[in-house]
Amino acid sequence: MDAIFSKTNLTFAERVERTRELGFTAFEFWGWGDKDLAALAAQKDRLGLRVGSFCTKHGNLVDPAQRGRFIDGLAESLAAAKRLDCAYLIATVGDAREGVAREEQHDSIVDGLKAAAPLLEEAGVTLVVEPLNELVDHRGYYLVRSDEAFAIIDKVGSPNVKVLFDVYHQQISEGNLIPTIRANLGRIGYFHIADHPGRHEIGTGEIHYRNVLNAIRDAGYAGLVGLEYFPERGADESLTAFLKEFA
Repeated sequence: MDAIFSKTNLTFAERVERTRELGFTAFEFWGWGDKDLAALAAQKDRLGLRVGSFCTKHGNLVDPAQRGRFIDGLAESLAAAKRLDCAYLIATVGDAREGVAREEQHDSIVDGLKAAAPLLEEAGVTLVVEPLNELVDHRGYYLVRSDEAFAIIDKVGSPNVKVLFDVYHQQISEGNLIPTIRANLGRIGYFHIADHPGRHEIGTGEIHYRNVLNAIRDAGYAGLVGLEYFPERGADESLTAFLKEFA
C-alpha cells in the first residue's frame, strides 16, 4: 500500500479506506512505528479488512553484534502484530559487511533467525525473510538469491520462518521464476509482485504474470500476494485493472 499510494495526497487512514472501496480485503504497509495501532485496529475491523503484513524493526541479521537489537525489535513488532491480528512480519537481513566472509554472515543470519523462532512460534506469527535485488534497487544488500534464502530457512528449521518471494526482485536477480516457485513453495510464506523494468503495475513489463500467478495457484498456494509497485497510471486505475484481470 505504501508504494501504490505514494504519489497521492491521501493520509494513511484514507489509504486504508480506499483499499476497501476498491474491493480489496487485505492490505499491507512497511513500517508500523508511526502508526496509531488502536485506531488502525478499529478501522480495519470496521471495514472488514485484514492486515496482511508489515516490517519488523531493526532488520540487520548479518552482524552478530546487532542480534540483540533485532530480537528486541522483533518482540516489539510481535506485540504490534497481536494488536492488529497480523500473521506475517517481513524481515530484511542488512547490507553485506565489507571484509567479512559470506559464510560468516550467512551463519549469523541463521543463528539470528534460530533465536527469533521461539518468539514467533509462541506468538503464532510467521517471519518472512526477503531477498532483494542488488542490481537496481538495493546495492550492497547481502541476501540476493532465493537459493541462499531457502538454504537459510532449511537450517533454521522452524515452520514460522519462511521466505518472502518477491517476483520483481527475483526476476532481476535470477529469473527462472516458475520452476523456482514450484520447487520451493513449502519454504515460501508470502509473495510480492511488481513488473520489471520500473517496478510498475502488473502488465507494464517483461514478466508474464498470468502464467506466474497461475503457477502459484496451481502449486497450492492459498496465502496472500502483496502488490508492491509504483503505478504509472495512478493508484485507483491500476488497482481496479488488476482486480479485473487477475482476481
